[in-house]
Amino acid sequence: MKPVFKRPKSLYDVPFHYCPGCHHGIAHRLIAEAIDALGIQERVVAVASIGCSVFLYDYFAVDVLEAPHGRAPAVGTGIKRARPESIVFTYQGDGDLAAIGLAETIHAANRGEQLAVFFINNTIYGMTGGQMAPTTLPGQKTTTTPLGRRVIGEGAPLKMAEMIAALKPPAFVARVAVNNSKSIFQAKKAVQQAFRIQVEGKGYAFVEFLSACPTNWKMTPCEANRHVSEALIPEFPLGIFKGDL
Repeated sequence: MKPVFKRPKSLYDVPFHYCPGCHHGIAHRLIAEAIDALGIQERVVAVASIGCSVFLYDYFAVDVLEAPHGRAPAVGTGIKRARPESIVFTYQGDGDLAAIGLAETIHAANRGEQLAVFFINNTIYGMTGGQMAPTTLPGQKTTTTPLGRRVIGEGAPLKMAEMIAALKPPAFVARVAVNNSKSIFQAKKAVQQAFRIQVEGKGYAFVEFLSACPTNWKMTPCEANRHVSEALIPEFPLGIFKGDL
């Protein structure tokens, strides 16, 4: 029987450590499929952030460097400038990219660095105990906002795709979700375009994933998928904010 679905060769044949229902695994697969489709595996260098995705190097069959917390864009910039033939991507959570790494994120985008940045937005600090993140929704309960996030005093969620798209240099900016098959199909196209932008030397690409964190949301995987549709997407609309597919 001819197989119609198999593991991408850019992923090692090992099980993920992520919690049941976490969307990191889906995002990993889409990135690996894009690498395979474009035939760039031998050129890819990934930059792992601090957070749930810190063990990126255990899964991707490409060169991977680990950056200090929030500094993945700076590390990625150095790699790309030193080895311009490389295809460089960063993979970062909301605490890493939008909190401690916000300055690096904005300035790398504003310089139009030749990077593909994949941003996992699950509205919470996943690895470190479920604290409020820059993207935490108004009213969302976390370990540091037990009564729910208040906009006045604790801020509104940062909308990173819109912020990046407002800058002139970025070539491609999108926000996607992976909580159902239709969304996964759109996300796959956005990820491939982000890499294609770099392969063609067109500049900086940014793809934001709305992602589930059932453990810290205190939900079942099915409930978390519904929460992405019912709560995250209304706050963070999906779409292409700059460039096209």
